[in-house]
Amino acid sequence: MMMTDRQIDIDGIKRRLPHRYPFLLLDRVLDYEPNEWLRALKNITANEPWVNGHFPERPIMPGVLLIEAMAQSCGLLAFVTREAEPQAELPPSAPLFYLVGVDKARFKRPLGPGDSPHFVSSLHRVVRGIWLFEATIELDGRVVASADIRCTMREM
Repeated sequence: MMMTDRQIDIDGIKRRLPHRYPFLLLDRVLDYEPNEWLRALKNITANEPWVNGHFPERPIMPGVLLIEAMAQSCGLLAFVTREAEPQAELPPSAPLFYLVGVDKARFKRPLGPGDSPHFVSSLHRVVRGIWLFEATIELDGRVVASADIRCTMREM
């Protein structure tokens, strides 16, 4: 697949997020519009650390990890939004975006090995340093999970 200016590979994700294996849960950003939305991809494999325990006979990705992956896509949207600001002077060390709240989490279909869901984050607004996002997980064009995510930024 050819990379475009609005895609971010795993190295670009690692430059923006502090997470590493086994908690870096996104593989690639497919497209984004700063200050609006971001679409990321996760390829779920049989080698995921949770597969043997959740559940061995029918592995499904735990809901808390789905929420974490949604939060990571929201954090990436916040980063590309800050990077796009013409007056943005990014500090020498990248800021951290902390998850501070989750509301209205809904899980409509389990995800497991072989699935390649898209994590879609939309920036709703920023109020007093709290970034408010609407996040969904889509598989084959259908929403399989959603949540309202709140994050805040802190310098490292």
